[in-house]
Amino acid sequence: MSSWAQGLLGGALIGLSATLLLWSIGRIAGISGIVNGLGTAPRSDRAWRAAFLLGLMLAGGIAMQLLPYAPSHLQTGSTSLLLLAGLLVGFGTRMGGGCTSGHGVCGLGRLSWRSLAAVLTFMLTAIATVFLMRHVTVTLP
Repeated sequence: MSSWAQGLLGGALIGLSATLLLWSIGRIAGISGIVNGLGTAPRSDRAWRAAFLLGLMLAGGIAMQLLPYAPSHLQTGSTSLLLLAGLLVGFGTRMGGGCTSGHGVCGLGRLSWRSLAAVLTFMLTAIATVFLMRHVTVTLP
């Protein structure tokens, strides 16, 4: 399967999953909001969140084992750099009121101007980050 077909299939499955979650229980498939709600939402609202996140991890693990084109090693940076990146992403999702899945997949699909502004910010930041990481040397312990 060609890389563009893999991307198309993956994108279609993400869109289908987000649509099914919205239609079935009326919830937005924004991962940062789902994770945050595990600790802050009422008890009655936690089960679907845990099930969604477990399914997300299980599907990824199963795909890594079964698909012949799945990468066997994904980590390309130092562990400290990855931890810093994770903290910055968490801070950014709180500051931006959502993550790429909530704004990019669900918000744009609902024609939200706020999500369009967030996605443009995500993309411009990603472009700047790639430029800095490829053209400016950064070394962390």
